[in-house]
Amino acid sequence: MRYVIYVIDSISNSGTGAEISAIDAFNDRLQRDGQWVMAAGIGAPSTATLIDNRDGHDDSRAGSLFDGPDFYSGFWIIDVESADEARGLAEAGSRACNRRVELRPFL
Repeated sequence: MRYVIYVIDSISNSGTGAEISAIDAFNDRLQRDGQWVMAAGIGAPSTATLIDNRDGHDDSRAGSLFDGPDFYSGFWIIDVESADEARGLAEAGSRACNRRVELRPFL
């Protein structure tokens, strides 16, 4: 089963040296245990483009759908055997990056 773990932050590229080391160690663990699919940091909301082409709308605007102070600053995609295993990895990821995370299953 695949899941995405979104990292929640309020500042882009805000990881300290210790946090980056902990994230690297977490990534290594995921890879070693065969749970790694991919991971990445993502740009700030100011770098986003919101596009709506439903029903031929042809609408595009700079910025994110979300306008609050918090945003997704990165993610992990993991492949695990159970929801409990995914939750445990999300908890470990939150500790590693020292940020809140959001866990969602793939459909």
